[in-house]
Formats: sequence, C-alpha cells, structure tokens
Amino acid sequence: MSEKEKVQISISEALGGHRNSLGLIRLILASVVIFDHAFPLGGYGADPFFRLTRDQASLGSLAVAGFFAISGYLIAKSGMSSDVVQFLWRRVLRIFPAYWTVLLLTALVIAPIVWVTTGHAISNYFTLAPNNPLNYFTANWTLNIGTYGIYDIFATTTPYGREVGASVFNGSIWTLIYEWQCYLLIGAGVAFGVFYKAKILVPIVTMLLFVIQIVNVTNPSGLAAIAPYLSDTQRITLTFTFMLGASIAVYSKKIVYGNGLGILSGLVLLLSLRYGGFMTIGVIAGTYFVLYLAASLPRQVQWVGSKNDYSYGVYIYGFLVQQVTAHLGWYKFGYFPYALIALVLTFGCAWLSWHLVEKRAMALKDWGPGRGWSHWFDKARSLQPLRTAQPVPVTSTVAPVPVVSQMKED
Repeated sequence: MSEKEKVQISISEALGGHRNSLGLIRLILASVVIFDHAFPLGGYGADPFFRLTRDQASLGSLAVAGFFAISGYLIAKSGMSSDVVQFLWRRVLRIFPAYWTVLLLTALVIAPIVWVTTGHAISNYFTLAPNNPLNYFTANWTLNIGTYGIYDIFATTTPYGREVGASVFNGSIWTLIYEWQCYLLIGAGVAFGVFYKAKILVPIVTMLLFVIQIVNVTNPSGLAAIAPYLSDTQRITLTFTFMLGASIAVYSKKIVYGNGLGILSGLVLLLSLRYGGFMTIGVIAGTYFVLYLAASLPRQVQWVGSKNDYSYGVYIYGFLVQQVTAHLGWYKFGYFPYALIALVLTFGCAWLSWHLVEKRAMALKDWGPGRGWSHWFDKARSLQPLRTAQPVPVTSTVAPVPVVSQMKED
C-alpha cells in the first residue's frame, strides 16, 4: 500500500499543488498528437486506432480529450483563487501571444521561404489575392479559424495537401477556440461567484452537457434542427470533458483518491474504447483516470513541466513542422523516422516558444489587470478628489493672516 493510501485522502491532497505529474502527462499527450497526425500528413492512411475503437476515437482525439480534462481541473482551480479580471488576463497571456507568434512566423517566415524555394518570386508573395499572408493572420487571430492555408502552398507538395486538395499549414489550431470558450465559461462562473456561493452549478452544467452528449451520440441530427449550436459534436464533447475536470476541481477535497478507483476508471476507459460508450461513460472514467495517473506517477518525474511547460508549444507547432518536413519529402523515410524527426524539431520550436514568448508573457500575469479587480477599484477610489472642507467660523477679533505659502504650493 502506498503512502498516499495508508490514510484515505482526497484527489486534491493526492495532486498536492505542483507535486504531481500533470506537466509530464500534458507533454506526452501533445507528443501523441504528432504521432497521430503522422498518418495523414505522411500519407500512411488513417490512424489504425480508429479501427480498434470502432471509429470512436483516434490517438489524437484521445490526447485532446486528456488535455481538456486536465485543463478543466487546472483552470477551475485557477478561477477559484482569482477574480474575473485576473482570471481572464492570465488566460489571454497563456493562449494568445504564442498563438499569434506561430501565425506570424507562418505567414512572414516559413511560407515565404517555401514560396521562393518552389520557384515563385518574393515580389508576388505579398499581394491582395485571396488567401494572402495577411489574410492568414487576420482570418485566424481571434481563434476562429477562417483559413488554414496561404495561396496553394503545400497543396500539391505534401501528401495531405494532395489528399484534401488545399493548402494547410496548421490543422491542430481548430481546438483552441473550444478551449477559449471553456475559459469564458469558467470566467462567467468567477464573475458571478459560482465557485463560492453556488458551486453545485458546475456539476449541474456538466450533467446537462452529458445529456446533450447522449442525444448527439444516439441521434446526431436530432439537435441540428432545434439548436444548431448544440449539434456541434466537437463543441459538446470537448466542453463536457473540460467541465468534468472542472467538477472534480470544485469538489476535489471530497472526491476520494485511491488505487481501486484509479484502476477501475482505467479499465472502464479501455472497455469503452474497445466495445463502445467512450463518448459518454468512457470520457467520465478517463477524466478521473488521467488525474489519478498524475497523482500516482513517481516523484522522480514530477519536475517535468512544473517550471517549463512545453506542451502548448508542442501542440501548436507540431502540425506545422510535420507539413514542412513532408514538403521536404522526409515522409519517404517511413512512418517512424518521419514522426520522430518531426517530434524532435517540434520540441525545439516548443523550447523557443516557451523561453522567448510564453514564459515572458506569463511574467506579466500579476501586472496591470493581473492585480485584480479589487486593486484597481481601490485605486480608483483613492484618486477621487477629497471633499472640500467646511469653513470654520471665526470667533477671534484678530483678522486672519492669509497663508500665502500654502496657496503657492497648491
């Protein structure tokens, strides 16, 4: 019996702040996405994991689900310890600077190099034609993806481009808008004091999403006619997964951590993937399992991601790196060499992204809006002009002496 189970403890105590392996797991999940994308991007066909799971999930979608489960837990914890201004400021810093950087690098560095090396004149690159480099940034900067390509770059020089018949630079970024919408959902809870006064609403919302998920799984067209917004299966699935993590977060001191529950949740996850039910009961089991795993892995690996979190960089650069290497023809080396080369290069990009952009952005988390609503409210009150003092009646027969020096100072 482990030290953690000699006395029954909660999942909150088991995860112990930064004394967990959430950073390692997120890094592994981001890497798994690269191996999953290697199949279509290298022209090796569909991910065989689809067949093993009866077309329920690929390795990539399973990794993204793990991301959202962990994110739900961590973001809800963040919301419980900050006001809405602090919360939204820190979420903006975590998502947008690195995201805008990868968009700009794509449009202003990578795409022009590919453009020139494929026989085009650089003078023809910056034009007002459709799908121009400026449009690549302006159509995507809000996280809503308006275009995946620039001109026809990669459309005929990569296996994936030939398959879809279009230019695609970064096919992974589509999930970020769903992540951001989940942040806004938690932000609304912070603004209205849900985490302090009505935290029961968090599992209630999660249960509502669970019901919608069942409807979408059993009758995909059922909600489309009534509520098209809810018929987006990705939106419902990812938000449901995120809110499961958030529900565990708000009740983390009451939810039991244990090997029995952890092993059972892992088995339920595997069975649901193999025989059906992953999108419903499997997601629930998987959310607990990934948090259990983070609390159970050896202490020797807990340093990974605790100070330097490269997982986001791996995620937003992986697809781009794989497309560039596919353009260079490196997919011809075979699946594993192609995937491993892309993984190593992506880790390099993630390292640069963290140390040059993400870490510097997060250093501003306590600056400006990061100080919180109460700080700026108190500061605004302190700047209000003092009330004018009421004149004191003069009872002395001596004429008052004008205070000339005081008048000069004012």
